[in-house]
Amino acid sequence: MPRTKQFNEEEILKKAMELFWERGFHATSIQNLVTCLGINRASLYDTFGGKEELFNKVFEHYRKQSSEEVRATFENENSVKAGFCRLFENAIEKAQLDQAQKGCFVVNTTTELIPGDEAIHDALRKNKENAENLFIEHIRKGIESGEIDASKDADSIGTMLFALFSGLQVMAKVDSDPIKLRKLVKSGLSVLD
Repeated sequence: MPRTKQFNEEEILKKAMELFWERGFHATSIQNLVTCLGINRASLYDTFGGKEELFNKVFEHYRKQSSEEVRATFENENSVKAGFCRLFENAIEKAQLDQAQKGCFVVNTTTELIPGDEAIHDALRKNKENAENLFIEHIRKGIESGEIDASKDADSIGTMLFALFSGLQVMAKVDSDPIKLRKLVKSGLSVLD
């Protein structure tokens, strides 16, 4: 009779994400995963296929979660500019709470695994395109409503703001001074004026 899983896959993905996020892909061993996740090696391999496959599932889980957070942040504000302000403020607030200075999981993955891992490179490229599209769509919404000047180039501004958002999370790992970060964000968001 086949054995039933005695663990919640969603919880396992969350725990694995925290471990990979803290240690990185290369520094996380199978034994680290087994110990942290509280499952045996056979279950890990049967369910996830191994370290690389688990990492890819974790990355996809994080990417979807982050995308949903960005979309919800934009939708929960009463203006496009307020949506961007809230998004950046959330990033600054997270940096203040990040005692381990883990930063952004996607940024960390990019700097650790690129170049060299073509599969993750494709996933990162897809993530970048999806995130930029969220930013661009939100700017277009502001242009359509008249909040943002119609002469603005939504594509270029969306790409620039996404680069600022990613860069902010890198900078915050080194210096999370909220005053400096807010000044940077204010300068960057002035492109919407």
